[in-house]
Amino acid sequence: MLKTRVITAVVLLAILLPVLFQASPWPFAWVTVVMMGAAGWEWVKLNGLPGTGAIAGGVALALACVWTLLIGGLNAPPAWVWSLASLVWVLGGAYALRAGPTGWPRIARGARLALGALLLWGAWLAIVQAKVHGINFILSVFCLVWMADIAAYFCGRAFGKRKLAPAISPGKSWEGVWGGLAGVILLGFFWVHVIDVNLAVDSPSLYTLLVQRHGWVSLLALVFLAAMSVVGDLFESLVKRAVGAKDSSGLLPGHGGVLDRIDALLPVFPLALALISL
Repeated sequence: MLKTRVITAVVLLAILLPVLFQASPWPFAWVTVVMMGAAGWEWVKLNGLPGTGAIAGGVALALACVWTLLIGGLNAPPAWVWSLASLVWVLGGAYALRAGPTGWPRIARGARLALGALLLWGAWLAIVQAKVHGINFILSVFCLVWMADIAAYFCGRAFGKRKLAPAISPGKSWEGVWGGLAGVILLGFFWVHVIDVNLAVDSPSLYTLLVQRHGWVSLLALVFLAAMSVVGDLFESLVKRAVGAKDSSGLLPGHGGVLDRIDALLPVFPLALALISL
């Protein structure tokens, strides 16, 4: 299993890193269209339409992304798009987590499918726009999510006693969450004082933009973003638990599915763009 996991990770990095570090955002945008099509297929399958229905759902989402690129190019959407996405994630995430795995199937399947398509499309649009902002910017958002996850894992292993959401994800603890929040604050200070100052970056990071526009107190917004990365993770876990699935799919051997890899990213990118648009 470890060997399979490593091979999959190497293949993914070989595909994603070249387009991520290209100056033009277009190759990255097209690769992420494929990724979101796969995520759309997984979402439809998890919500009760296997086979042809799931394939059609994934293709439809990919075509929606393609249509967005063909019509609007890489132009930034109005700022209210990010505000709306933020509202949906905050309110919708709170509602879903409160209802729990047993409450999710009670929502009409059409509503669940539409919500998933909207959230995935919005996250894809935000990820592409983050690449338009620059390599340093998009990396700073990626690293925020990764730091929140890594710090939460180690703090949870070392100190975790109080379960965060035992009915959804028994492995997560409140101590892990606090560790993740502290980790992203430290990361923000490090990025502003070391990376953005001493390296020849192509663009300001998320952290520097927040400080420039709203002062140092704005780094507290990183706590909010880290918390929402947990919401994204729990939300996908809730959907899987509601249908008795361990992984969103087997597309990525050793890693589960695409949704399993990007769940924490989905709310964070739209919210990050909303914060720098204020």
